[in-house]
Amino acid sequence: MVELVEPTTHLHSAWRAARDDWGPGTHEDGFGLLPSDQVETRDGFEVWVRRLQGEPDMTHRWIVEGDELLGAIALRHRLEDGALEVGQVGYGIRPSARERGLATWALGHLLATARTLGLDRLLIVCADANTASARVIERHGGVLEGVRDTELGPARRYWVALGPGTVPFQSQ
Repeated sequence: MVELVEPTTHLHSAWRAARDDWGPGTHEDGFGLLPSDQVETRDGFEVWVRRLQGEPDMTHRWIVEGDELLGAIALRHRLEDGALEVGQVGYGIRPSARERGLATWALGHLLATARTLGLDRLLIVCADANTASARVIERHGGVLEGVRDTELGPARRYWVALGPGTVPFQSQ
């Protein structure tokens, strides 16, 4: 059974297997991993997990099935501190677990979390070339604001309304 769980030190081996699946040097969206995080050792992994658990304006969840880590999803509670550029939601599914609908499933659960936090809309950004991610966002009612150039290349900007009668975004 697939579940969303809070990051935990108990999944160190599963996290390493997922990271190996992505390949060395690949950025895994949704994990909140910074270049300064030293996650290869158990001690470094524990420091990283504690940092994730202690971020007051973030919700981090890992997508697990049994003892296997399939991906991650994260929610920024506020549209500030860079979120206007990268969005409020990030997610990633390890390559061997893709095409199972996991990102769509996880985003649905995270949108419910956002509603309980009182958020009325979310900005979700994905690479313009990432059509799979665009479909995930669109399945949850994402309305395309447009495509902007970013440091990482062109990015689609979607707004998802969370409440009835909420306008996803207003043109500037």
